[in-house]
Amino acid sequence: MAEFLLELFSEEIPARMQVKAADDLKELVTKGLTEKGLTFKKAEAHSTPRRITLVVDGLPEQQPDTVTDKRGPRVDAPEQALQGFLKSINQKNFDKCVKEESPKGTFWFYRENVKGQPTPAVLVDLLTDALRKFTWPKSMRWAGNNFMWVRPIHSVLAMFNGEVLRSKNVTGFQIGKDSSINFGDFTQGHRFLSKGKITVSNFADYREKLKKAHVLLDRAERKVIISDQAQKLANKEGLKIREDEGLIEEIVGLVEWPVPLVGTFEKEYLDVPQEVLISTMRGNQKYIALLDDAGKLSNKFIVIANMITEDGGKQVVAGNEKVLRARLSDAKFYWDQDRRQKLESRNAALEHITFHQKLGTVKERVVRLQAMAKEIAYLLNWGNEAALVQRAGLLCKADLSTGVVFQFPEVQGTMGRYYALHDKEDPAVALAIAEHYKPAGAHDTCPTAPVSICVALADKIDALVGFFAIDEKPTGSKDPFALRRAALGVIRIILENKLNISLKALFEASYELYEARLKGLRSKPDVSKDLMQFFTERLKVALRDQGVRHDLIDAVLAANAEIDKFTETHALILALKDFLATDNGANLITAYKRGANILRIEEKKDAKRYGGDVNIEMLSEQPEKDLVVALTQTSNRMKVCVDKKDFIGCMNAMSEMRKPVDTFFEKIMVNAPDPKLRINRLQLLGLLRETMNPIAEFSKIEG
Repeated sequence: MAEFLLELFSEEIPARMQVKAADDLKELVTKGLTEKGLTFKKAEAHSTPRRITLVVDGLPEQQPDTVTDKRGPRVDAPEQALQGFLKSINQKNFDKCVKEESPKGTFWFYRENVKGQPTPAVLVDLLTDALRKFTWPKSMRWAGNNFMWVRPIHSVLAMFNGEVLRSKNVTGFQIGKDSSINFGDFTQGHRFLSKGKITVSNFADYREKLKKAHVLLDRAERKVIISDQAQKLANKEGLKIREDEGLIEEIVGLVEWPVPLVGTFEKEYLDVPQEVLISTMRGNQKYIALLDDAGKLSNKFIVIANMITEDGGKQVVAGNEKVLRARLSDAKFYWDQDRRQKLESRNAALEHITFHQKLGTVKERVVRLQAMAKEIAYLLNWGNEAALVQRAGLLCKADLSTGVVFQFPEVQGTMGRYYALHDKEDPAVALAIAEHYKPAGAHDTCPTAPVSICVALADKIDALVGFFAIDEKPTGSKDPFALRRAALGVIRIILENKLNISLKALFEASYELYEARLKGLRSKPDVSKDLMQFFTERLKVALRDQGVRHDLIDAVLAANAEIDKFTETHALILALKDFLATDNGANLITAYKRGANILRIEEKKDAKRYGGDVNIEMLSEQPEKDLVVALTQTSNRMKVCVDKKDFIGCMNAMSEMRKPVDTFFEKIMVNAPDPKLRINRLQLLGLLRETMNPIAEFSKIEG
């Protein structure tokens, strides 16, 4: 068994692309190996800013021999079919084919023993194919080559069993008409801390020599060093690191030899809201912010250098402090300037900011948000909050015209809150301005205060209705206006706050606010229908993320397609989930499926649907009579429970059917010899189906 080692060495690869690229390369190569009949023990992918590496261990040195066995057409088939078969096996005649008899006639068979190739030859073809198929989010050409890659490739290390990968005619990878990159057994170390080529013999040697050349190949190892050493430096300063997993992951992709250092900025900049300071440190310079014991931002930060310097990093720190000082100086200037003007007065400038060419300006949108947020407040019986809700709707976008937000767009909303508090606005209004963009992602928190909820819902519903009305719906691959995220945000706000609100009412109210601008475009019913379908799909995603089985979701939604109050839908799904976890629930669903299968077969045979019209006088057996009584009682109880939205009560009512249903199937033969009796019993099964299906389409439940 042998080892295959591959490294693609290039200019710096964007940090966000490295991990996926390594995984994609691993998948392409290992899938190709499997298709070629080459087994292996394990495969590992690694990435640094300048290299993507793959090692596959436990490969055989020779591809196994195979037998091609292909059945062709009948011997007496038309000539066109016979010639097509010969073409498919690359033969001119049937000399290498045999005739074989079968119950369906005599057929041509082609059999050929194919000798396996040496693994290096297979790998050359496989690697060339994989590199041609490889895709990046963004790629480039260089030096007149027609080959596309994320950054210019300098070398390809490709070795099998300690030898450079070669076949008879190929010693490298063609990247252009007149140029290629030869496969080799060498790489390079750190750009500044190592010089010259490094020749390697296998993966262990490769990793060890890279480490000596100041390159840590293992991403996890780099991450541990960054986290541990940064924490030690913070402890030494009496501070703690601001947790930011995303930032650490990005830094890991920027350095091959991490060296954490502590920098400082002037305390006067701490007067600026810390969200702005953290934003510029994180977004522009990739610095790790440090906090004091109270969670307040310190004037010290950690920079992760990719260098070891003779002065212990003093010049590196000084350079980074100088760059940060300039950014913080800008932030402080705009912060001081912005507070000289009332937040409300900035709304006039929103007339010059376009929301969308077909949907008007941000100022027009603010008018809609005020009205929509107020409407939501009344739909939720929060009319006493209407004045605050309207005020928050008026001010929620005003900070878009401030200097700080222009320089640091990621703090929109947050800065609006600071300016609102400075202007002595009601704290609930200020909070709503900050929270109306929430939740911004799966891990973000949802607003819980009434004013914040109303404005956050209004903001998302307005965007969804507007873009659906102009037919800018998300596609399978594109969602430029983040409408999926907006819909999931609406769903989370509704479910987490247990809001009893109609989505259809929200869509229609929002459409009416748009109506003058949307004249001649898609109708209100069409937009509402499409949005309900879109939200239903998003609800499925949200519930699956919570661990709810997809079949339970599908069963409830199939039976309640018209439900537009997702809090009720959610409660019903959870009640059903708990019910099926009980013995009564599990046994009842088994009995239901038995009955449903009988109905499916007999309805197909009889070409009719049995709908529960039972003839009581024909019920001669006690189990039949008991089942009718149980179904009638259960149906009545369930109607009351559904009206009260007592879905647990519905499940309790259904659980009482278990015994009479079980007894019916034990004692009664449905397909009785008497045709009339058979039909009546099928009608009884139809009644069972009709009793249970208003809650969920139980046939969709697995198991």
